[in-house]
Amino acid sequence: MKSRIGIRPTIDGRWGGIREGLEEQTMGMAKAAKALIEQNVNYADGNAAEVVISPCTIGGGAEAARCAEYFRQQNVAATLTVTPCWCYGSETMDLDPTTIKAVWGFNGTERPGAVYLAAAMAAHAQRGLPAFAIYGRDVQDMEMSGITPDVEEKILRFARCAVAVGQLRDKAYVGIGSVAMGIGGSFADANLMQKYLGIRTEWVDMTEIQRRVDFGIYDHEEYEKALKFIRESVREGKDWNGTAFGQKDFTRKELDPQWEYVAKMTLIVRDIMLGNPKLKGQKMESERMLEQVNCAEEALGRNAIFGGFQGQRMWTDYLPNGDFTEAMLNSTFDWNGKKQPLILATENDNCNGIAMLFENLLTGRASIFADVRTYWSPEAVERVTGWKPEGLAKNGFMHLINSGAAALDGSGACRDEQGKGVMKRWWEVTESDISAMLRATEFSPANRGYFRGGGFSSSYSTESEMPVTLARVNMVEGLGYTLQISEGWTVTLPKEVDRTLLYRTDRTWPSTWFVPRLEEGKEATKSVYNVMSNWGANHGAFVYGHIGRDLVTLASMLRIPVSYHNLKAEELYRPHAWSAFGTTDLEGADYRACKQYGPLYK
Repeated sequence: MKSRIGIRPTIDGRWGGIREGLEEQTMGMAKAAKALIEQNVNYADGNAAEVVISPCTIGGGAEAARCAEYFRQQNVAATLTVTPCWCYGSETMDLDPTTIKAVWGFNGTERPGAVYLAAAMAAHAQRGLPAFAIYGRDVQDMEMSGITPDVEEKILRFARCAVAVGQLRDKAYVGIGSVAMGIGGSFADANLMQKYLGIRTEWVDMTEIQRRVDFGIYDHEEYEKALKFIRESVREGKDWNGTAFGQKDFTRKELDPQWEYVAKMTLIVRDIMLGNPKLKGQKMESERMLEQVNCAEEALGRNAIFGGFQGQRMWTDYLPNGDFTEAMLNSTFDWNGKKQPLILATENDNCNGIAMLFENLLTGRASIFADVRTYWSPEAVERVTGWKPEGLAKNGFMHLINSGAAALDGSGACRDEQGKGVMKRWWEVTESDISAMLRATEFSPANRGYFRGGGFSSSYSTESEMPVTLARVNMVEGLGYTLQISEGWTVTLPKEVDRTLLYRTDRTWPSTWFVPRLEEGKEATKSVYNVMSNWGANHGAFVYGHIGRDLVTLASMLRIPVSYHNLKAEELYRPHAWSAFGTTDLEGADYRACKQYGPLYK
């Protein structure tokens, strides 16, 4: 059963004219909220969010308990209490410490909905149960139906983020391998992941991939389909080893087996994470195994919602790299057509994987893993290329580039109804979108200096100017997780400028030029240079759209403080109790509140 949102229609408990006159309106608010959420919020699999309503209006403790029992049966992860009137706050509130909570008090003069809302927020704060307050700006008449736009916005933001939290719970992170090249984000902290996200952490040795290759533990029919897709639809790029990297080019005799290997590897990594019922009756292709040993265990998978692949160095010094596997799993399509992205973090950077997961759960779109690699000042660009940056790029830009493991959606090759570049929600991707992304991407033979074992790296330059949000989760001793957010845009450069700058790094890797939105008076975000210099690690993840507001709200639900962002104060939506920790220094208040309440699953 999927995690659901539960609506709690709460009412004045006094019979004899008061309660009876409010039953229809109260239940009407619940039904309106349910319809709004179901029509506008989706799970990551594309299905509409599921919402249930309490079997009764809640006028006191007995009915609150009846509702709570019903919600436990319905796997409710978040509750929205709605009311047009005064209610008995501590008697009617949701007391489950693991549910995300919001209260919508109707702004009307006939009944004191605002007074109840304030009382309910006080009761939640006193009991250490943070709740979001929803209250419209403009007074409505009692007989008015519908939800005002400002209330809609808060309900939907709460719902989107609460649904994301619900999808995390009781899932797993699967780290394939261990730490890549001493990267801090590769050190998965099982305690933090469980306490903050409700996620179990598992590790699988990389030899498991080789075992499954050797014993034929994969869907052979699908393997042939994947290989056909590679041969017919995937563009193999130029081998730059001999000309650009001072290495020996791969021969055709070397490349063909590498393609076969990475195709198997992609299926296997997916199966490790999710399982595959087709494997259940399959026998292992090995004389070493007893006849009765089949692949029933492998068919189960590990209930993963995201994972990571170590790759460098032990694997890639010897075997083909994970770039193709990571690129295809993170993309919105493969040889079977459009699909839900499966988040797989490069170099086992689970911290960046968490950011990717947040972005995917909130949007249904692919998230792009990248190095936050280089700041290019306008002066440096002009010195190197002779071109002076203009437009969005006039203040300089950041180069987001990593080994070719980025989702193909990052190419910006898809188009919306106006013909503008877009990274679509995966269920909206069309066959023409898939073709466009494949045309925009080459898979070049891997740079042998980095990847002695070969493989293929996705290579593209993001070809559209798109609104995007760059984010990163960091681990800080004594603090736990922190989140940083930078809304901005991808920019396109003249082709000769793009090539000149790209070729100074690695021409076989996917490349995106990013411009953050700048804010005067804020030290961390007043310049592109400052954004980069305050970034918490070597990696970041970006997704289509300006979703910083949702990320802030989601982080507050999980009690993860936001170290910096480039949002306006009026765009921030956190639990009402956060104001008790300060209303001037909102960043500091966020840290104090998160520390006080602690992780959601502590």
